[in-house]
Amino acid sequence: MPITNGTFVWYELLTTDLPAARDFYSRVVGWEPMDAQTPGMEYWVFKAGGEHVAGLMTLPEPARRMGAPPNWLGYVAVADVDATANQATASGGRVLNPPMDIPNVGRFTPIADPGGSVIGIYTPANPDSESTVQQMERGHIGWNELYASDVEAGFAFYSRLFGWVKKEAMDMGPMGVYQIFGTDDVTLGGMMTKPPQAPTGYWTYYINVASIDGAVERVRTAGGQIVNGPMEVPGGMWIVQGTDPQHALFALIGAR
Repeated sequence: MPITNGTFVWYELLTTDLPAARDFYSRVVGWEPMDAQTPGMEYWVFKAGGEHVAGLMTLPEPARRMGAPPNWLGYVAVADVDATANQATASGGRVLNPPMDIPNVGRFTPIADPGGSVIGIYTPANPDSESTVQQMERGHIGWNELYASDVEAGFAFYSRLFGWVKKEAMDMGPMGVYQIFGTDDVTLGGMMTKPPQAPTGYWTYYINVASIDGAVERVRTAGGQIVNGPMEVPGGMWIVQGTDPQHALFALIGAR
């Protein structure tokens, strides 16, 4: 289906070792890497089942100098990047780079919410010719999770920007409320208050795999680390969170 504003449409890994990261995710997830042959820069695309799933590029030097670690960045579709960036600033967020155009592709910029979590906003040049993320397909991103400095403030910020609505909420006891969110038509993910030891809020993206145990073994064999899980979640699926060899946080979801 064509892109709908407020939905996730792309994911991108910014890393300090592009060949090593390319090899790691190919081995762990089964992604097929493809050189995008982008003029002026090295940019790779990960494919699953013949479809483009995510991008891969070297973490820009200015971001490294500012202390940014390797990280995954999710992009949400908006009608007007510049207007949304201005709205983010007015709502207490920050625009990390001026909006930029990719010829014949679209316009984008990363922003930070008031709690420090970074997310991308994107307006496609040809929205009718692009598709929303296929959440349930193997090798695609199946869940988008925000660990917010304050979950209510975080939801209010994103609701103003993207029109997200609250769906089911689950009481996690001492961990607080887990608030599921989405558009009117699609469930996109969940958000909760971050652990006290985390200096800022952050997003985590869950990649669909066939077997969580098999994927865990591949993570360890390929030089990554599991930092949480396997843990069962509602619906009978299992999740893990880990770091790749360059220490970018990633997550997996699958059956056991």
